[in-house]
Amino acid sequence: MFEKSSASKVLTATLAAGVGLTALAFQGSPAQAQASTPSMTSGKLKACFVYIGPRGDIGWTYAHDQGRQIAEKALPWLETKYVENVPEGQATSTLDRLVADKCQVIFTTSFGYMDDTLAAAKKYPNVIFAHATGYKRLPNVATYIADFYQVYYLNGLVAGAMTKSNKIGFVGTFPIPELKRHLSAFALGVKAANPKAEVDVKWLNSWFDPAKTREASEALLSAGADILTSAEDSATGVQTSAAKKIPTFSHYNSMYKFSPDYVVSGHIAHWDKIYIDFLSKIHAGTYTAKNLNNVDYWSLLNTGSVEMGADAGLAINPKYTAQLKAAKMTVAGKSVSVYDRVMSLLANMKSAKPTFDPFMGPISDRNGVLRVPAGKVSSVADLNSMGWVAPGVVGAVADEPKK
Repeated sequence: MFEKSSASKVLTATLAAGVGLTALAFQGSPAQAQASTPSMTSGKLKACFVYIGPRGDIGWTYAHDQGRQIAEKALPWLETKYVENVPEGQATSTLDRLVADKCQVIFTTSFGYMDDTLAAAKKYPNVIFAHATGYKRLPNVATYIADFYQVYYLNGLVAGAMTKSNKIGFVGTFPIPELKRHLSAFALGVKAANPKAEVDVKWLNSWFDPAKTREASEALLSAGADILTSAEDSATGVQTSAAKKIPTFSHYNSMYKFSPDYVVSGHIAHWDKIYIDFLSKIHAGTYTAKNLNNVDYWSLLNTGSVEMGADAGLAINPKYTAQLKAAKMTVAGKSVSVYDRVMSLLANMKSAKPTFDPFMGPISDRNGVLRVPAGKVSSVADLNSMGWVAPGVVGAVADEPKK
């Protein structure tokens, strides 16, 4: 486990005058930490980050760390520290140590840190915590996510239009609600573009395991998949696909450089959008350790926290534009090009008030059970607790309700 502290060296942004959050004054054990009176003269705000994987994974942790670095450069009053490779369910000692090191804000950046985060928040009521991808909050615990389900739907349209075998591979990590909604959104997009296509899923039960990812990717390709996407945190899925000249997608971060000929599109996170906003509101005194019960950053395309792209600013690899323009799908009884449909929906969901959502009803699950009635859209609460999967998904999915 590696820790590093760093202070901001590049001052590229300023914040409007407001009330700052002071450093924590420690007396005795960390559990006895008390917050001092807020003052703009109190010095830097110290924010600390707990990572599930290595910063160099090229995926999830790398994207969070890029967000940390951008926030630190943008906010002259911010100091940050990170700890990487902290196993889920084993974060307690790390959180204790960060509090002892006078971290005033602690970001726990993986779903499996939820229980440890809540326990630490109760133990240290004057420290602010923010848990990524979680759904449980306290007065001093906020939740946040840059969620990709909209982008997965768009990538599904692309995949459905491109497959010739009608078999698309999906390498999943853990069958938790987040992954089930991403898998389902992807499958809904695939089926919208190509009703004959199916999405075959294999689960790793790991966030970061390049060896397992290569094995699962090769198994899906051997079974006939001619398009592949992977939710694992490394670039292994992309590299495995590229070696076999199979189209694929970036995940969490641009992976275009690993396969410029075969990365068609993808989903990219910009965690800095959340980190800068949240930390600025703490610094201004808007958010405190007493008022975070209802603070949940559910950040989608229209916040700039997520992006559809093979690379930043490149929604679709130009090598595939002509193919997607030639591919047709039916929308409201009319034939349109898949490319035009993707671009239209992308613009819609990036707007301030989108009128389209991938989980607009009626939607039944793959067992035929109605999950989203006609005229309704799945709520955030429904998406955060999602257990079912959409039609078109092939393969076992743990804890899938049958009715």
